[in-house]
Amino acid sequence: MTDRELLRHSLATLAYRAGKAVRGAAPDFGDFSGAGRKPVEILAHMGDLFDWALTLVRGDQKWNSAKPLPWDQEVARFFGSLAAFDAYLGSNQPIHAPLDKLFQAPIADALTHTGQIAMLRRLAGCPMKGENYFVATMEIGRVGFEQASAAQEF
Repeated sequence: MTDRELLRHSLATLAYRAGKAVRGAAPDFGDFSGAGRKPVEILAHMGDLFDWALTLVRGDQKWNSAKPLPWDQEVARFFGSLAAFDAYLGSNQPIHAPLDKLFQAPIADALTHTGQIAMLRRLAGCPMKGENYFVATMEIGRVGFEQASAAQEF
């Protein structure tokens, strides 16, 4: 596996885990408050991370803090931003940022925020099931909301 493929696999892993964290949440979950930022604010930041990552790889770095949209729209925006970044990595276009920095900043940050959303689901009374992620099906290029079914939940 090349470094670029490993980075794309990291995005597929993020999509799988983030999808699990947001799928099936209560309709009002995005506005849950009680532990810092609301889930919708965290998810908006995650979308911002991948909008930024795309500017990094294109060589025109630009950060934008988007105003959070309603939960369902923010879910779609996040997965759209992730897909655009993955598509660029999957192309033959040059990457104008170090791959290790792309992992340590936007990707690792988004993985942390995915964990925050999972934790907030439990606090909000709508926990998700645990899963053995080692046996889960995560594929390079599968970075949308729709993911493979869980192989082993507990």
